[in-house]
Amino acid sequence: MSDLAISALPGAEFEGFATVAEAGLQGMITLRGDLGAVAKALSDVTGCNVPATRKITQSGANAVAWMSPDEVLILCPHDAAPAMETRLREALAGAFATVATVSDARAVFTVTGPAWRDALAKLCPVDFSTLGAGDIRRTRAAQVAAAILVTGPDEVRLICFRSVAQYMFDILSSAASTGSEPALYP
Repeated sequence: MSDLAISALPGAEFEGFATVAEAGLQGMITLRGDLGAVAKALSDVTGCNVPATRKITQSGANAVAWMSPDEVLILCPHDAAPAMETRLREALAGAFATVATVSDARAVFTVTGPAWRDALAKLCPVDFSTLGAGDIRRTRAAQVAAAILVTGPDEVRLICFRSVAQYMFDILSSAASTGSEPALYP
């Protein structure tokens, strides 16, 4: 077995009224616990504060996304995740919290272009008019669980389980196909 990390669908890209691309390797760590109690350790290790509900905080290459009242998802460079997990465990020693690197269990896609909301509206039960840069939404995209991170006015990152990466790429590509624009969001 190789120690070489490979993303779920290297180089996969689709051009339609929105562009869908597999984003490559992304370091991801889940941290569960009382977010108030873990705030200092989180900030010391990542440089990020605990985000507000359905928000993302960022510091350099690191970001922290709110996932639930007792869970955050830490995003960092892929190769930095194991050491960051170790530092978090050390900083949280004795605290009631769990920390796990989930980088290789997830796939990440970007959907870009001014009409990304129209593409995702076909798949997700979300009012995308309420989302702006720095927001996160956990939802379903057709048949699978997904987290949608709004990274800019014309870009989102969608995280799903690696086991459904091909399915996710296919449905995103279909939803973004030219000629199928629903034009819901001006």
